[in-house]
Amino acid sequence: MDNIKARKNYLSWDETFMLMAQVIAQRSKDPSTQTGAVVVDKNNVVLGVGYNGWPRGIKEGHFSWSNNYGHNKKNILNTKYPYVVHAEVNAILNTNQSAENAKLYCLLFPCNECAKIIIQSGIKNIIYQDDRSDKDANNFIVSKKLFDLAGVKYKKHKIKKHLF
Repeated sequence: MDNIKARKNYLSWDETFMLMAQVIAQRSKDPSTQTGAVVVDKNNVVLGVGYNGWPRGIKEGHFSWSNNYGHNKKNILNTKYPYVVHAEVNAILNTNQSAENAKLYCLLFPCNECAKIIIQSGIKNIIYQDDRSDKDANNFIVSKKLFDLAGVKYKKHKIKKHLF
């Protein structure tokens, strides 16, 4: 038997799936926010991936990618917000089996609408890269309350190894 030892400087599972979320985020056509998500089972098998974008069948040009509605909340109809499907939801919808007890890796901490879908899908752990809670603090307070009450664990992860 030879004396060759296993490599020590390899990616952890968390780093691997967070990098996958970064790669799939590059599919997004959103000019201001490209985000991705990966759902994996308890054995670290990928169940689904997703990025933020229009619902299937909606072609480019039907809606604006604007993220500015100013002080008039009625102007939200002229922004991307009511139309875009978030990466977390797309990753869950792209799974071909149950996400019960699965983990979700996402670049941004999930909003309250995604939180409800994550909980309903059975996902029990969320690993995220950025919380952007300064953008809409109430939205993220609600998400955390929902996760805490439903027993969904969440933790912030910093990539240690950059390949790109």
